[in-house]
Amino acid sequence: MTSESVPDRYAVIGNPIEHSKSPQVHALFAQQTLQAMRYERLLAPLDHFVDSVHEFIVHGGRGANVTVPFKLEAFALANELTPRAQAAGAVNTLSFSADGIKGDNTDGIGLVRDITRNAGVPLRNRSVLLLGAGGAARGVILPLIEENIAGLVIANRTQPRAMELAQQFSHSGVPVSPAAFDQLDQRFDVIINATSASLDSALPPLPDCVFGSQTLAYDMMYAAQPTIFMQHAAHHGAVVRDGLGMLIEQAAESFFVWRGVRPDTAPVYTWLRGQL
Repeated sequence: MTSESVPDRYAVIGNPIEHSKSPQVHALFAQQTLQAMRYERLLAPLDHFVDSVHEFIVHGGRGANVTVPFKLEAFALANELTPRAQAAGAVNTLSFSADGIKGDNTDGIGLVRDITRNAGVPLRNRSVLLLGAGGAARGVILPLIEENIAGLVIANRTQPRAMELAQQFSHSGVPVSPAAFDQLDQRFDVIINATSASLDSALPPLPDCVFGSQTLAYDMMYAAQPTIFMQHAAHHGAVVRDGLGMLIEQAAESFFVWRGVRPDTAPVYTWLRGQL
C-alpha cells in the first residue's frame, strides 16, 4: 500500500443506518491487514434500494453489506448467489465485478464461528433449539447443519412457518423438526434466540425444562447489559452469550469475501464491547 493508493469503496446499506457499527469494525480490519479501502454508511430510501446500489457501483463501489430492511431485495438483485445465500433466502453481502452482482450471506457462519471458536462450544453431535422462523433464523440453519449437529428443532409462535423451514432442510442429513413452544419437552445443548423479542424486553414462552447447566443460551441481540433472554436462561442454570461476537464474525467473513484476507477478530471484539 502506497500513499498514492486510491482506497476501494465499500458500504453498509440500510434504512435506518446511522446506528451501524460496521464502518468502525471494517476500519479496524483494514488497518490491521493493511488494506487500502474505506467503508461508509449508505442510507437508501425505502423504495429505492436497487437505484442506491447501482449508483454506488457507478461511483466505484466494490462491495456492500446489506442490513434491514433490504436483505430480500439484495437477494433478488444479485445475478449470482452462493449456496449459503440460497439457503438463507436473503443476502447481507454483495460483491460487484465485471461479471455482475454476487450475493452471499455471512450471518450463519458468523454465528457458528462465535459459538465454536470464541465461546469454545463445539456443535458436532449437539442438540440445537432455534427460536424463531424469520429471516434471522433462516440465515443460520445451513451453517449449523454443516457442523454435523445431532438435530435441530425450530420453535416459533406460528408453527406453519417453522414447518415450512423444517421442510426446506428435511433432506440435509440432520433431523430438522418444527415445534410449538408448548410442545418442547427436552433439554437442549444449545438454544439460539433468533427472535426480536429481546428488543422489546420480552421472552419467548419457553418451558424451563429446555435449559440445563451445560446449555449454551445464545441471543443474537446484544447490548451493554445481558438481554432478558440471557437473564432468564442464566436463572435456570444455562451459560449465556449475546450476539456481539456474531456481528463481528459475520463482518470478518464479508471482509474475507471481498479482500481474501482474514482479520483477527479478538481485538475488535474487545474494542467494540468497550463502546457499548
